[in-house]
Amino acid sequence: MARTDVFTGLSEFLAVAAHASFRVAAAELGVTPAAVSQAIRTLEARAGMPLFQRTTRRVALTEAGRDFLARLKPASVEIGDAFDALSVLSQRPMGNLKLSVPRIALDLVLYRLLPGFRHAFPDITLDIDVDDASVDLMAGGYDAGIRIGEFIEQDMIAVRITPDFAWSVLGAPSYFATRERPQTPEDLMLHECIRYRFPTARTIYRWQFARDGREFSLDAPGGIVVNDHISMIELATRGVGLCYSADRVAAAELASGALEPVLQPYLPTKPGLFLYFPTRSQAQPKLRAFIDAATGFMRSR
Repeated sequence: MARTDVFTGLSEFLAVAAHASFRVAAAELGVTPAAVSQAIRTLEARAGMPLFQRTTRRVALTEAGRDFLARLKPASVEIGDAFDALSVLSQRPMGNLKLSVPRIALDLVLYRLLPGFRHAFPDITLDIDVDDASVDLMAGGYDAGIRIGEFIEQDMIAVRITPDFAWSVLGAPSYFATRERPQTPEDLMLHECIRYRFPTARTIYRWQFARDGREFSLDAPGGIVVNDHISMIELATRGVGLCYSADRVAAAELASGALEPVLQPYLPTKPGLFLYFPTRSQAQPKLRAFIDAATGFMRSR
């Protein structure tokens, strides 16, 4: 037996109770008086008692009907307020925006983007989860994420927020003071390298190179493994070993001379950072506002 929807007939009941008229209630709801009458009969059958007294001149609530209305009306106001709140959310950017981002996105984008964004959209609060691991946006309740382009799932919409990364093998002057600079990627097998482990997959990243138009990768040797890009760069500046990083991530260290690039003819260019999200999420004004701010930041750079 099919289960009756608990809300069936309630709109008709509220309209008839408000106007004491089946005809006026029908006009308000945009249906026929016969349809309203049928809905009320069905509702009364569920209740097991009449809710209205009907004569040819008058419609009035019964005692049971008055008690039912007293309980139902506050709930109907709450439901109406809930729809009004949804209407406001659909028109004005507001609410909590939950983002999953890697640490490198803080320095490259968010530290510079967020002050202006918060000033422009004070009704949007931001919940930023910093994690280099791959995440399931929907399972984690995230509105969007930021990741390097090549690690984003194909079923997501991705919006570029940084230029492409030129990858580099970097070392400190103190490291090169005691070691010969590698001339080919294969020379790295004689060096100490600081390696990166993916937080989720737990696999170690293979350093990627290109030669004669073809890409290849190798497992760099080394006694230190980290799962954080910033820590890897910091260790490299202290002469612990060579690291493999994007030029923009290590821009300050390169500019100051704390790190020096090697093997540049062999290094590839890869996609930069992208803001990504499920297709339907972009309809949210709060996310739309952040997308516009992020793409505006990209254009300004």
